Amino acid sequence: MDGRPSFPVRASDLERDRALRVLGDRVAEGRMSHETFERRVEQVLRARSQAELADIVHDLPPAGRVVSRLTGLVSSFSQATARIEAAWRAPRLPRLALGLEGPARIVVGRAPVCQFVLTDLTVSRFHAEINRAEGDWTVTDLGSMNGTRVNGWRLTGPARVRPGDEIGFGNAAFIVTAA
Repeated sequence: MDGRPSFPVRASDLERDRALRVLGDRVAEGRMSHETFERRVEQVLRARSQAELADIVHDLPPAGRVVSRLTGLVSSFSQATARIEAAWRAPRLPRLALGLEGPARIVVGRAPVCQFVLTDLTVSRFHAEINRAEGDWTVTDLGSMNGTRVNGWRLTGPARVRPGDEIGFGNAAFIVTAA
């Protein structure tokens, strides 16, 4: 025996995926027609052995380094534009201006005696407290039912906030800005 099995080795899903990726890359490069691509995809899906998969892609030219880099750059550019588009479509949050002047303590809640009154029903009557000390602002949850969040993290104690942070009281959310 020369070390090779006498029976055909079954094709794995990973090997099928590799063959499909090679076919997809070649059709994207314009090295095969769409009809040929569809026919070979069907052959890959029906292939039972590694030898059959190898026969399907053996005549395709190897990927050129220039073409690979170019398709990689196009892919990166496409991903970047998709992220920019998603950010552009994201809802704009109202601004919460915190400055060095004005009150050093702001109570946030639904109660009319609060300095920052929110009418959202997910906000508690006395929801949170924002304090200024030595030019830094901190926010503390006052035991609210729906919690206070800074940048998506629910507070368990006082947290420092800076301009650009997202701060949420129940379902009400704001972007902190410097006044």
